[in-house]
Amino acid sequence: MNRTLAKLALAAGAMLAAGLASARADDNDYPTEARADYVFGCMAANGQTREALTKCACSIDAIAAILPYDRYVQASTILGMRQGIGQRANEFRSTKMFDDKVAELRRAQAEAEIRCYRPTAN
Repeated sequence: MNRTLAKLALAAGAMLAAGLASARADDNDYPTEARADYVFGCMAANGQTREALTKCACSIDAIAAILPYDRYVQASTILGMRQGIGQRANEFRSTKMFDDKVAELRRAQAEAEIRCYRPTAN
């Protein structure tokens, strides 16, 4: 009986590990809608040109390569909550854990800017 339980536990552990590995592989798989939303906002800030489209698309691709989608969503949500007023918004502004999540997004954005926005040689 103990061997059967041990085999079941090993099998369950292997299945769990396979599922976690699969989930990790999908972490950077940003949904098309999220990528498009980023590009639209980026183009609104940087001009509605073909060059802006190229740089903005490059930027979200670079961010996606650095930051898993779930952490991108968390940081974006925190930034949105910080825009509010009142006690709840203040909590999002003054909590170290939230600062760390936003800082991670800011680092990814800085790397994306280096990769995508540096001047091209003519």
